[in-house]
Amino acid sequence: MIDIFKGKNVLITGGTGFLGRALAKEILKYEPRTIRVFSRDEVKHHNFQEIFNHDPKLRNLIGDVRDYSRVLKATKGADIVIHAAALKRIDMIEYNVEEAIKTNIIGSLNVVNACLENNVSKVVFVSTDKACSPVNTYGACKFVSERIFSESNYSKGASKTILTCVRYGNVLESTGSVIPFFNKKIKDGDIIPLTNPEMTRFIITPKEAVELIFKAIKYGVGGEVFIPKLPAMRIVDLIEVLKEINNSDNDMHITGIRPGEKIHEIMINDSEIPRTYDFENVYVIDSCIVNSFPIEVKGDYTKTGNRIDENAMTEYSSKDSVVAKEELKKILLPLLK
Repeated sequence: MIDIFKGKNVLITGGTGFLGRALAKEILKYEPRTIRVFSRDEVKHHNFQEIFNHDPKLRNLIGDVRDYSRVLKATKGADIVIHAAALKRIDMIEYNVEEAIKTNIIGSLNVVNACLENNVSKVVFVSTDKACSPVNTYGACKFVSERIFSESNYSKGASKTILTCVRYGNVLESTGSVIPFFNKKIKDGDIIPLTNPEMTRFIITPKEAVELIFKAIKYGVGGEVFIPKLPAMRIVDLIEVLKEINNSDNDMHITGIRPGEKIHEIMINDSEIPRTYDFENVYVIDSCIVNSFPIEVKGDYTKTGNRIDENAMTEYSSKDSVVAKEELKKILLPLLK
């Protein structure tokens, strides 16, 4: 990756969050010129500076993706932009739909237009498995933003900007993820809330999330969605493993599914399978309009990867990738040290 990042100006929107910190830590290894950290929360900016010992390569930019003029200024001279800023709390968003649209859709549109205006070389949008066959406002906003990024590759005129996407679930250990939530409940001796005993979720570590974004930067030619090949877990297994690790025996209480929640997450649906490639340790979904407006450059995933056999795979769902509890324990132990 040093060939990609060395001497480059990198902008991360939502950069003071968990993913932004993981990205900055890794990118700094590859000698960038600067990393611009864009976020609206000045307290998080201060904490970010402290964590990184005021590294001179880091630029702290206070701003909101809703503000186009600020995004335009932040992207000026940038070589690579990683768009991770979003409102993410599903329950809050269901009650604040308009605000979600302003940040998650209009904000993404602002990032795209600013990057095209400033001729940024590569732009990666961080999406979510909830954008696949969405049933909640958060997923619907991310679905629309994926389409904004994809379509903009075909309507950008003479601009050389490449816009691509990554899609995955909640990162283990990240803010709001289930592991710290359940772990605290267990340590405090509280009753553990479980929405549904059949619920499954994909497992992705911070390292894997960063590597996926790097892969999209390296191999993206425009309009595609990169999706990691991941194991999945039953949430009830997660709770039982955490109880075992903590030598605890908390009771569980079935609460029922929350608004906008699915039993299983889907990363690729049946309509996307026909345009999906199996490439190294990822799947890559071609744009739905790639055949109507073909781009001149074909990605490596179309040359060395293989198209998914529609008879062998109809969707990519967390229910089909569940690991045993012992394997789950091996994954979790390093994260809990």
